[in-house]
Amino acid sequence: MVALVTPMNGDGEVAWDDVEKLIDDVISNGADGIVVTGTTGETSTLTDAEKVKLVEVAKSVAGSRAKIIMGGPSNETAHAIELVKKSDRAGADGIMIVTPYYNKPTQAGVLTHFRMVADASDLPVIIYDIPGRSGIPVKYETFLRLAKHPNIRAVKDAKGDFSEVSRVLNQTDLLYFSGDDANVLPHLSIGAVGLIGVTANVAPAPYRAMIDAVNRGDLVTATEQHKKLEPLVRAVMTHVPGTVAAKYILHGLGRISTPRVRLPLVGPEDFEAAQIEDNIALVGSLDGVDFTNFRPDRNAAAGGALPKIAGTTRF
Repeated sequence: MVALVTPMNGDGEVAWDDVEKLIDDVISNGADGIVVTGTTGETSTLTDAEKVKLVEVAKSVAGSRAKIIMGGPSNETAHAIELVKKSDRAGADGIMIVTPYYNKPTQAGVLTHFRMVADASDLPVIIYDIPGRSGIPVKYETFLRLAKHPNIRAVKDAKGDFSEVSRVLNQTDLLYFSGDDANVLPHLSIGAVGLIGVTANVAPAPYRAMIDAVNRGDLVTATEQHKKLEPLVRAVMTHVPGTVAAKYILHGLGRISTPRVRLPLVGPEDFEAAQIEDNIALVGSLDGVDFTNFRPDRNAAAGGALPKIAGTTRF
């Protein structure tokens, strides 16, 4: 599954034509699902109306070809419940709920938040465990309790504790998705069923090949894909936030009209852009992506944008 960026125009407004093109592109190149309005989609600076429309547009473009997952939805339980209900009505196939960030609740609060949001609809739920952004982990004991909820089906793991992943897989029926682009193959090797990746915005086909290889027990081919992807993963995930780098690269490949992000995110500075470009130069040939056509535009990526809402600037 692709953790979709939200393409924007130069003013920071959602570029809906680019959204449709990007969704069709990643599905045509092997994606089974699209996560919209997640961290990579700049959920923190999207309006509720934009989030719901992203679900509707993604569902319209995907049809029966891929599942559409609404990501986020909020660190406020009541707001999250409202967004889940709206996303359900908009046609979402599932919900990815992130650990309540900034609030830093106890595990009892984490458990209650997930349960109540999962109760808001009959949609299957993916728990997103990312302590680097949320400030707290979802602990092993909490996963055991969450697994008893009928709607909670899976975990996106960005914690990187492989021993815990194995333990939870052994003791629950939860499905695991790798949430760390550099660790997709290690996750798959211990029983994860797939990934929810940022780099897959740029190159979904190699991930498709990797997963297919793992599923048929072909570790050699899976490892080859992992090695080919490594410099691209480094380009996307290590110099600036993944959203920023992915948009910079997609724009350089001519696949989105601008690389703009919404403040407080900004485009890469020159030294960061140079690092991204150096990594891209090492990628070579990847299935479905022609990097010989990569034409980075540092000027287009400079700065960030404030969206216009009802004729005024959002604060």
